Amino acid sequence: MIRLGRPTIALYNSYDPKNFREAHRRALARAGPLALAFDFNLATFGFPFPAELTTPQEVADWVATTTSIGEHGGFLRELTSKGRFQIFDYPNRGFPPQLGEAVLTTRKPQKGRRVSVDDVVTTLQSGQSVMMIFGLGPRGAPKDVFEICRKHMDITIGGFSLETCTAMGAVTAVIAHKLRE
Repeated sequence: MIRLGRPTIALYNSYDPKNFREAHRRALARAGPLALAFDFNLATFGFPFPAELTTPQEVADWVATTTSIGEHGGFLRELTSKGRFQIFDYPNRGFPPQLGEAVLTTRKPQKGRRVSVDDVVTTLQSGQSVMMIFGLGPRGAPKDVFEICRKHMDITIGGFSLETCTAMGAVTAVIAHKLRE
């Protein structure tokens, strides 16, 4: 039996580093069901959660009381109860290696860093984990994230700009489908 690597949805906060906004809540509430439905883990980077929320379970419980998305946050809570939701500060020199190879999702992959969905699936099939990074905010991921990530992937054919949650859905569904082929 082949042991697959673990795919992770990684949400990188490119909005406001000091204030938790509705956009943070919505992305988190939408990512939970996607992760659960397509067998991904979920991680956040640089989210300005309220100071009293220190664990993923506290965050999931709080989000559940403030949204109707994803069965009122129930899917995020379920994912968290399975130990598949983690929270991190902004990375300094790189992303946590335990989450796997960092692949930036972008409509503008840098030359020499472009990978295809098939490349990501092959990596997972070889037993290595992969973290798909989604930059939240009007400009996506900042330049330093482009530099940290050695691999970049455009899910579209032709560099089309997708809203973050649309991109999350497309990436997770395509990868999950290809893993089942």
